[in-house]
Amino acid sequence: MRDAVIVEAVRTPVSKRGGGLSGLHSADISALVLQAVAERSGIDPGLVDDVVWGCVTQIGEQTFDIARTAVLSAGWPEHVPGTTVDRQCGSSQQAVHFAAAGVIAGHYDLAVAGGVEMMSRTPMGSSFTASPLGAMYAARYGADFPNQGIGAEDIADSWGLSRTQLDEYALQSHERAATAQAAGSFDDQIISISTESGLVTKDDGIRPGGTIEKLATLKTPFREDGKISAGNASQISDGSAALLLTTSEFAKTHGLTPLVRVHTAVVIGAAPMPMLTAPIPATRKVLAKSGLSLSDIGAFEVNEAFASVPLAWLKDIGQGDSGLEKLTNPLGGAIAFGHPLGCSGARLMTTLVHHMRDNGIRYGLQTMCEGGGQANATILELL
Repeated sequence: MRDAVIVEAVRTPVSKRGGGLSGLHSADISALVLQAVAERSGIDPGLVDDVVWGCVTQIGEQTFDIARTAVLSAGWPEHVPGTTVDRQCGSSQQAVHFAAAGVIAGHYDLAVAGGVEMMSRTPMGSSFTASPLGAMYAARYGADFPNQGIGAEDIADSWGLSRTQLDEYALQSHERAATAQAAGSFDDQIISISTESGLVTKDDGIRPGGTIEKLATLKTPFREDGKISAGNASQISDGSAALLLTTSEFAKTHGLTPLVRVHTAVVIGAAPMPMLTAPIPATRKVLAKSGLSLSDIGAFEVNEAFASVPLAWLKDIGQGDSGLEKLTNPLGGAIAFGHPLGCSGARLMTTLVHHMRDNGIRYGLQTMCEGGGQANATILELL
């Protein structure tokens, strides 16, 4: 029986808006990650059956099927194809799901899944040249465009989360990320990127040493006297990440070492507003489908689009279990690193794969909220 295993997982540093990576074209930084996958694994790029690439803002430099442009830019053979996926913030996690499904079905023997977003150069929302919502959508949900910031505020209110709780969570994210960075936890997964301004070697959005008092002074742009601020929301960032998938059999015959198996993968929808709650039912669905229990999972990655998202998830899934809190985003999350939209799913999974390998964790679970009220969830098994 065919399976899907991940044999390599790499990423660029995540760079803040206007930071060290901002001078790079989206296709070029994608190509550098593809080259790194090939170099680290030792595979012949000509064996890759497809590159499935997440990207959200598909306009300007990120249009024209950036996956295909990245393949050609990487110098890979012209017969290697690429396709670009948009499931909003979960685009590159969905890319992994598509690649894994193709491998298991036998359509692919070897595939790359990943993604990119250069938010410094292609701003979030810049592809909205007209409303994507038609009359039939408006008749069902109203004409107002779903606003994720308002959704995050609504979640904080509905789950009884205070501004102080959100800010405390944000500080924890930065402290965990800073501790992990200082310990070298990201060194094996990050490739250094050479730019005109110098070598970019590490994530530059991490800010340890903040205080509740300082965060409390930040404005709440989505609602007057609200709870969501720039301090407890994910940063606008640049980055790219990729994972190499194949079968256990192909890996054995080609000298590749499987790191993890894609154990279970699901996707689910929820209400388009407040938009960001779907990780909760996605987690329940993936656990039910896998036959595993919550206690079987040794590490969780729940994307920190806003602090209210993982905190609501912890309340519903953990039911006050302090042990779950320690296992969730143990190395920090998007509040500290940043959230380069189409890259983030692959960035989280790359970090999860390496964390599982480094700590002997058998099962890891990843889930992300996504525009339109959706969420992917994936369980990985250490090999």
